[in-house]
Amino acid sequence: MKAKYRFLGGADMVGCMGMTLEWPGKTVLIEYGMNPTKPPEYPIPAPPVDHVFLTHSHLDHCGMIPAVCGRQHCELFTTPLSAEVGELLMNDSVKIAKAENYPLQYSAGDIDRTMRNVVPFTFGDTIEVGSADVTLHSAGHIPGAAMFMFEGDTSTLYTGDIHTIDQKLVKKAEPVKCENLIIEGTYGGRDHPPQKQTEQEFLEKVREVVERGGTCLIPVFAIGRTQEIMLQLMDLDYEMWVDGMGRSVTRLYLEYPEYLNNPRKLKSARRNFHTVKHSNMRRNAAKGQVIVTTGGMMDGGPVLSYVNKIKNDPRSAILIVGYQADDTNGRMLLDHGALNIDGVIEKIQCEVERFDFSAHAGHSQIVEFIHGCNPDNIVFMHSEVRELFLPDLQDYNVILPEPDKVYEMEL
Repeated sequence: MKAKYRFLGGADMVGCMGMTLEWPGKTVLIEYGMNPTKPPEYPIPAPPVDHVFLTHSHLDHCGMIPAVCGRQHCELFTTPLSAEVGELLMNDSVKIAKAENYPLQYSAGDIDRTMRNVVPFTFGDTIEVGSADVTLHSAGHIPGAAMFMFEGDTSTLYTGDIHTIDQKLVKKAEPVKCENLIIEGTYGGRDHPPQKQTEQEFLEKVREVVERGGTCLIPVFAIGRTQEIMLQLMDLDYEMWVDGMGRSVTRLYLEYPEYLNNPRKLKSARRNFHTVKHSNMRRNAAKGQVIVTTGGMMDGGPVLSYVNKIKNDPRSAILIVGYQADDTNGRMLLDHGALNIDGVIEKIQCEVERFDFSAHAGHSQIVEFIHGCNPDNIVFMHSEVRELFLPDLQDYNVILPEPDKVYEMEL
């Protein structure tokens, strides 16, 4: 049967995801996110839809869903873990919008209605949506992250964000045979260094900093990266602290052990960290040897309070373990060795080093995944450099969709 798809965001850029998929009798929205820039970026307004599908609970994929599910009262299909973690982020985005005086895109009531409209399903489950069946597969990105296989007369796999090697936190995505493949291309033209090498260099640097009498400050994203870094550090015999929203996310992850690579190890890792439960505890945490804290791009969260303690100490170090977008504090630190602290640009005297931890597949891994799926047609999204894949995929029909343009395919 004929289907139409249109990207409301995230076609030729990373993040701000949203895609409508329409076939006879049904219109669905797959993801609807926002980019937490200053001010935030939003996708094109969504049309009326029958259902919403969410791959995972990062803000650039879920952050605008209450503006649809909460107001249109349509069902939200996702894993139960993605729903619960997404609720944390949605409420946090409302709080930030009020604090920063940004226009509110939805209300707390919209979030409550969204959560009441959740229809949870999990890997291997198939649901019937009109004349198509939809099956869930693991995306290997973060716990609970899913790929959606739509099957009518043909098969169409929508990947969301994927990783194709096992991480300590979550197992890898496996290719699924399909005729149409809609896939992310975040790391087009770039491959990650070998994971084991990155892990070894990271641990060596942590030991070096602590043994010379310094403090290791590790800014992290709450969702996925906090827990991955805790697992990396769990066997070190140091005084280690964890602060920020990552604590709540870790608790939720442990309530859904079926989405974790090794739940027992995450429990053990959590026991090896002291937890900052309120602001008064940060004075003790700041004296620790290793501090793992939100926010990941150093624009918010508790991280800057710790920076103030170590910024002039050459024995200490800030270890960057996540992506730093343009116009963020973290990017300024990497490019210029300075941070905006309470409105003042300050040079940072402690050591700064970056480590390439990623929950996304690199260029070669994406190409290998595509070969494993063996599709007739490939649609690239979530990438600013999609054309870099073309030389490696000359045997396929590759489509680089433009935002807000309607395309047709067989479903």
